[in-house]
Amino acid sequence: MTAHTALATDRVVMRTEPVQQRSSERITLLLDAAATLIDDAGIDGVTTSAVALRSRSSVGVVYRYFPNIQSLLRALAARNMERYLERVWHGIENSPVEAWSSFDSTLDAFIDMTRSEPGFRALRFGDVIDQRFINPELSNNAILAREFAGQVGRTYDVTPDDDLIFHLEVAIEIASGLLTRAFQLDKNGDARFIEATRDLCGTYLRTHIPLPRT
Repeated sequence: MTAHTALATDRVVMRTEPVQQRSSERITLLLDAAATLIDDAGIDGVTTSAVALRSRSSVGVVYRYFPNIQSLLRALAARNMERYLERVWHGIENSPVEAWSSFDSTLDAFIDMTRSEPGFRALRFGDVIDQRFINPELSNNAILAREFAGQVGRTYDVTPDDDLIFHLEVAIEIASGLLTRAFQLDKNGDARFIEATRDLCGTYLRTHIPLPRT
């Protein structure tokens, strides 16, 4: 399963006509408004009227695309995952092909987005609201594990089997907990927790899934 296939399946269904450029631009404005509101006032600060005011839209326009705040937050979480995966793939393409160097790209992308992407530090992929916020059948980290397994398979010419997916999900769970702590009190991230994340995840993956040299 590719990133685009997974997210096309998981993307929230919006109450609107087929998306044309104007509609797409309006949705982007609404999501941008929600993201900045999260930075300013937290997730609870995202209300229909606040999004309308911040995006210079009417309340009716917000309801046209998002029937409730939950659907808007789902769309923002899905966009976060899309942008995150784009950064991951870009990092992998521009990094040396060494055993598990690709996982460093997943950490770098997450850290960068937490520091710079509006609303990401609080919402991330929606897991702070529901562990299955994007797809009711899979946890958000399970979705990421499958995406990363496919990339590992292509990069190192290995079969992305259940063992690979499992160990990647374990590493993602470790990283998720430690990086949450790293950014809990420091907007730039506590360097000690970030380095501990790299060390623990790297050691775990190299121990359980040795990759061939390329």
